[in-house]
Amino acid sequence: MADLSFDDFLKVDIRVGRVVDAQPFPEARKPAIKLWVDFGGDIGVRKSSAQITRHYAPEEIVGKQVMAVVNFPPRQIGPFMSEILVLGLPDADGEIVLIGPDQDVPIGGRMH
Repeated sequence: MADLSFDDFLKVDIRVGRVVDAQPFPEARKPAIKLWVDFGGDIGVRKSSAQITRHYAPEEIVGKQVMAVVNFPPRQIGPFMSEILVLGLPDADGEIVLIGPDQDVPIGGRMH
């Protein structure tokens, strides 16, 4: 893996948002959930598709704070346009666990 300069890191805009809606995504090739995440301010609500069905149900994830890259170009995922990349880490079985603050913080905050 190539080294990354600090200036390169600053180009990646990672923000905290709150999941305001979550719906099943049965059309996805791999099990996924459609998320709507509110970042407040100028960013507002953005959508994402996330393969997180092992650890999360749509009705349980609403209200959760998550971290996401907000400055990637939109990507078509089947019939759904994903506008952000919600971040997570694999558990021991390779299933995704979302990354978020361990305390409630104001939405829209940028990761340092």
